[in-house]
Amino acid sequence: MSQQPEVTTSVGWGVLHLFCKLTPAADRSGLLAAVEATVDDDHQVLSVAVLGHKADVGFMALGPDLWRLRNLQTLVQQAGLEVADSYVSMTEVSEYAPDLPPEMKTPRLYPQLPPEGKRAFCFYPMSKRRGAVAEGSGNWFTLPYDERRELMYEHGTSGRKFRGRILQVVTGSTGVDDFEWGVTLFGEHLDDLKDVVYTMRFDEASAIYGEFGTFYTGLLADTATVLDRIGL
Repeated sequence: MSQQPEVTTSVGWGVLHLFCKLTPAADRSGLLAAVEATVDDDHQVLSVAVLGHKADVGFMALGPDLWRLRNLQTLVQQAGLEVADSYVSMTEVSEYAPDLPPEMKTPRLYPQLPPEGKRAFCFYPMSKRRGAVAEGSGNWFTLPYDERRELMYEHGTSGRKFRGRILQVVTGSTGVDDFEWGVTLFGEHLDDLKDVVYTMRFDEASAIYGEFGTFYTGLLADTATVLDRIGL
């Protein structure tokens, strides 16, 4: 296979979520090799045993080289997994927090995962609504910036109540996937994930303006353990 020059984001990292189903052709050694071939000092791969029928195993890969992330997808498919769903996004700093100091920006643009002790995992995509007020939902994109920023500040205040219980990684996907953001949550307990999502849905930014995609929930472990637990 010829070596491709890197394609990167100008700021931050690319992020690829893959949710896969086992097939009779699934090859354990091939999957272990796929993850090993992707991981280096700049690229991370998290492996998840997915709960429920939507998938068997998930991978969250992030790093600067988008060809490297795409190669992981190729290797996973060559190892006999069927990609049931996927999501493409990028690490970012919110437009509503432009003045964050470097010590707060860096973990958002270059997160080091997984967080210690937080093995419950959830991913979902979301967008802001564009509906007409007459339909019972607002249009986020017609609000003045200052009003949007205030609503997001309220939303962030709710999230900060879960500091220590939850690590939230919000990645941007406007123009590169079906929704505008991907949200990945890590918690010590499964109900930590439920509590933070439930609490934040009462904020106006979510209750009136939020739209959510499919949720994937699972358990983080090293790749060999995940494959053991899913029967491969």
